[in-house]
Amino acid sequence: MASDKPELDFDLDFRAHLPEKTDYGIGCIGAGFIMRDIHMVAYENAGFNVVAVASRTHENAIACAAARGIETVYETWQELLDDESVEILDIAFPPDQQPEIIAEAVKKPHIKGILAQKPLAMNYQDAKAVVDMCAAAGKVLAVNQNMRYDQSMRALKTLLNRGVLGEPVLATIEMRGIPHWQPFLYDYDRLTFLNMSIHHLDAFRFLFGDPERVLASARKDPRTQFEHVDGIALYILEYANGMRASSWDDVWTGPVREGSLGDIYIKWRVEGTEGLAWGTIGWVDYPNGSPSTLHFTTVQHPGYWFNPQWDDVWFPDAFEGTMAQLMTAIQTGAEPEISGRDNLKTMALIDACYRSIEEHRGVVIAEMMD
Repeated sequence: MASDKPELDFDLDFRAHLPEKTDYGIGCIGAGFIMRDIHMVAYENAGFNVVAVASRTHENAIACAAARGIETVYETWQELLDDESVEILDIAFPPDQQPEIIAEAVKKPHIKGILAQKPLAMNYQDAKAVVDMCAAAGKVLAVNQNMRYDQSMRALKTLLNRGVLGEPVLATIEMRGIPHWQPFLYDYDRLTFLNMSIHHLDAFRFLFGDPERVLASARKDPRTQFEHVDGIALYILEYANGMRASSWDDVWTGPVREGSLGDIYIKWRVEGTEGLAWGTIGWVDYPNGSPSTLHFTTVQHPGYWFNPQWDDVWFPDAFEGTMAQLMTAIQTGAEPEISGRDNLKTMALIDACYRSIEEHRGVVIAEMMD
């Protein structure tokens, strides 16, 4: 007797889709860890073509080029923008400085597309100005929201799209991890929401769409000595259909650095009307390179937990995807998957979190886009 249960497709489509043309000349602005050890490693693995690098510190750019086999090093990013072999600009600069670079880049006819680092700017209004200037100049702008290409997030999105979990009811992320706060952050008062929670807020948008409202709470991190308004951050996203998503972004995790034992992890969970999925994010194990994980069960095939596995890791493998989706957009004329225009909704959500903690209330996201 034939089964009436739908077949499960275990091709979860979790890897980046590379476009037909991948030999665009990429110019990289920034030579720190994220560019040298993540972006460039991913690009080398994918066969992408980095033609030049520049940084705020010329010695760092020279060292980066030597480590990654890049022939051309410029003393300034302005000089790199003049290089006509640069067709795609890849930026890893602080968000308060990134808009200035993009404003100059859009003037260069040889630059077809820009991959900007997240956050795109310090707030929604500054980010909107960047998006508008790129649109006016006809430049394709994408934002490096790389958690969208974490393998567990891509696989989870596939399950949601196929209806394996039914209608989403509740989604949660629990982060117990200690980020490396870069020195440029010492001059900001915005910390966790803008620089860490941005991953989770954007991932919720990627998976479930745009929420109507956010209720956020934050306190200072006892370990972080420079001034900040948001250290340990908690927030709830409210969706029009009743769904809720929530995250605890604990960047302290207890006195681990001060001598206690630690319990470091990032876990996520999604409950739907027809299934349940949960997993872990391997980023906190860097540089060991643990893959993120996925487990799921569904009423469509009752009695089983499914645990697909892969060897890919978020850092650096996900960064193939963020560049590939920009290349695809340049070739097809379609909007990038992580376009600057779409990313404005993530920036508005971040601003809403800050207003929520300042005014101690739930904030409608549309308030931030007036």
